[in-house]
Amino acid sequence: MKVLISDALSPEGLEILEREPDIEVDVRLKLSPEELGEAIEGYSALIIRSGAKVTREVIKASDRLKVIARAGVGLDNIDVEAASERGIIVMNAPGGSTIAATEHTMSLILALSRNIPQANQSVKERRWERKKFMGVEIYDKVLGVIGMGRIGRAVTKRAQAFGMKVIAYDPFVPGWRAKKLGIELVDLQDLLRQADYITLHIPLVPDTRHILGASEFAQMKHGVRVINCARGGVIDEEALYKAIREGKVAGAALDVYEEEPPFKSPLLELPEVIATPHLGAATEEAQVKVAVDTANQVIDALKGRGVRNAVNLPLVRPEERGALEPYLKLAEKLGCLQAQLTGGHITSVRVNYSGPTLNRDVSPLTVALLKGLLEPLIPEMVNFVNAPIIAKKRGIRVIERKSKEAQDFANLITVELETHKARSTVAGTLFGKNDPRIVKLNEYRVNTSPQGYILICSHQARPGIVGKIGTIFGKNNINIFQMTLGREETGKREMTVLNLDASPPQGVIEEIGKIKELLQVRLVKL
Repeated sequence: MKVLISDALSPEGLEILEREPDIEVDVRLKLSPEELGEAIEGYSALIIRSGAKVTREVIKASDRLKVIARAGVGLDNIDVEAASERGIIVMNAPGGSTIAATEHTMSLILALSRNIPQANQSVKERRWERKKFMGVEIYDKVLGVIGMGRIGRAVTKRAQAFGMKVIAYDPFVPGWRAKKLGIELVDLQDLLRQADYITLHIPLVPDTRHILGASEFAQMKHGVRVINCARGGVIDEEALYKAIREGKVAGAALDVYEEEPPFKSPLLELPEVIATPHLGAATEEAQVKVAVDTANQVIDALKGRGVRNAVNLPLVRPEERGALEPYLKLAEKLGCLQAQLTGGHITSVRVNYSGPTLNRDVSPLTVALLKGLLEPLIPEMVNFVNAPIIAKKRGIRVIERKSKEAQDFANLITVELETHKARSTVAGTLFGKNDPRIVKLNEYRVNTSPQGYILICSHQARPGIVGKIGTIFGKNNINIFQMTLGREETGKREMTVLNLDASPPQGVIEEIGKIKELLQVRLVKL
């Protein structure tokens, strides 16, 4: 496997990659998007920082790419949508630079409050202007934090140590977490009206672009101070410039900009603005940490040892991983089974989750189910990244339902598939902690392990049929290692499900199909 590194990576991370005997590492720096597109062929992984631009054209030019890894947090320079469509995992290293970005934010808050850069320059120019650089205290001031991810939470903790009152806006943070952090969750308008300082810690996505614009500055306190160590573009810089000139905003400390470097920005002309050149993650410790984290993540992903910090994979929270992981495998098997049992173009998938364990965020299970469903049906590569995208493009309606109440089993996944020809239902559960079972095939109750080759036969309820099937397998030296029987409620028809040690030749299946009592014979592979 080949890994291309197109931005400078700390030696510690490079050494980890080069120690892997079956991984070949190439370092090619400062490639333009066109040059990167020409170079990417044959590589399984691409590692970048903020310099390289991974465009749709670059991704289209790749033939083996499985992983794009950003040794840092931001993903503005990666076309994540194009990567997802191709089933390429996009990952970052969010934990490595948390402390660095947090400390830089606090440094800017303090520098902005005490005019430290301006005062420093004044003294170096042999001027003594104490009155000019009168500052303000941050003690007992209100800090408004927009975005309560890793960095937002870390900034909160340190601001509270300085005696600041913290309020926060983040629609994705539950109340119990805010209470644990000792903060008040408010809506954005309330934050704008109350805050003496506003710091942003959010990604740049369509919903967050210019989250602070002319309308928002108009709602702020007179004399507010604004800090941005997140992403350029989350602040409308033209509106910020006007707000500072008008005296609404007392000062701003910026580490990121809409255009970098920001040499054309009029903000640089204002003495109330402190500007640093995107230094949020620029500490020796952070660069080593993100390089090491990224190298290990790429190796694990390429070698099938698990994926961490992928931005385009369904997230299983660490506290839920132990409970949900066995159901991920079960969901994928149920999807694969449905694909092989039901013919025709799929129009809809209804998946019902019942029971206390499954009464949580089950979106990763639905993605696993879609992967299992689509993989046997289409020629293109299907994985956990692109399965939902492929389903959407093919017009498959996906309906997800949850219920706390158990239905016959403590926890149950039921999949109802509809095609333009037929409908079918399968259901599965876990016996014990990690023993997946198929417990329903359409109207039949069964008890089958979803593994290997499985022969499914529906037939009339008459004696001797299982014996006839077993005799055919016996004379062809095919072993049955598990068998289950199911019966319709009317008792007129039955289902026999046999787990086999090996795939029977087509001639054997045809011979079984000639048993006159059999209504349908299907061989599936799980």
